[in-house]
Amino acid sequence: MAGRATRNVTLRDVAERVGVTPAAVSMALSGSPRISASTAERVKAAAAELGYVPSSAAKALRSQRSGAIALIVPNSTQHVFGHSYFMHVLTGVSSAANERDAQVLVSTSASEASGLTAYERVMRSRTADGALVTSAAIGDRNIERLAASGLPVVLLGNYPDLPDASSVGWDDLSASRMVTEHLIVDHGKRRLLHVTGPLDHQTSVDRREGFLQAVRAHGQEIDAAVVEGDFSEDSGAAALDGTSFGDAGYDGIVFANDDMAFGGLQALRRKGLRSPEDVAIVGFDDFGLSRTTDPGITTVHVPAEELARIAAERLFALIEHPQGSPTRDDLEVSLVRRESCGCPRQDVVLLRD
Repeated sequence: MAGRATRNVTLRDVAERVGVTPAAVSMALSGSPRISASTAERVKAAAAELGYVPSSAAKALRSQRSGAIALIVPNSTQHVFGHSYFMHVLTGVSSAANERDAQVLVSTSASEASGLTAYERVMRSRTADGALVTSAAIGDRNIERLAASGLPVVLLGNYPDLPDASSVGWDDLSASRMVTEHLIVDHGKRRLLHVTGPLDHQTSVDRREGFLQAVRAHGQEIDAAVVEGDFSEDSGAAALDGTSFGDAGYDGIVFANDDMAFGGLQALRRKGLRSPEDVAIVGFDDFGLSRTTDPGITTVHVPAEELARIAAERLFALIEHPQGSPTRDDLEVSLVRRESCGCPRQDVVLLRD
């Protein structure tokens, strides 16, 4: 045993301990019915005692699989690791992969203009058994090329132009309408501003449309306005600094994410305005920032980690059964009421009807 501690334990070591062949050990550990139950138990006990760890490379060779999945984000690395959403996605994907002893390969692009790089790296290397795609722009045809390569693919988010692809997401449009109507119905706000995310992404388009549906339904469209942001804190502040905010008399702002809402709070303070006393604010995502601001930001809680975990599980199922039918999973979101809109602080998530 002292000698074995200096090297990896092999199938032969386990076989010698039990008195069977290495091939029999391999079959016993893989659950082959050709090995008796008593022998299988002795093999497993010996493997545990010796600390035998199966070789992932050998397993991949036998199964003709790499034992890895790819997470493709056609954005720059700086963009990815600078946004909380992607940290939640990585956690969710990793949890599903760890349960299957699989690796996660993250493929990004050198810049926002070269999103193709993220796809090409995965397609050419063949180092992944399947791929997840998130944060792709509207009309990104590289997803179709990826699927045509024969690689199983699952999309994170909403891709109405790709109805035959497997995807996992939530209804951004209904959620945005819900939080906008919270300002209108529950707080009596009449002149609303919406700060969108980048409008080349479906998430931003859907959240904008939800806002517009709400103001139309309540006869407030003529007094409402929309300004484009990019999901960053700076763009939330710039949206207020760059508009005739004070002259328009907005009494409520719907930001398409919490980072922009935080930037907006800072801009309001510079203008000598308070939230919620002068202007009510709501955000979207609830990834943590909205709980720590003063005031806390009322927002829509989205289960990004669960989204990624389920998407990874769907991908593993596709890898096992490539001929399976495409699936669509819609997850529930919820409204979290805090002080920025005029509600008392309430960090308990209130489920949407």
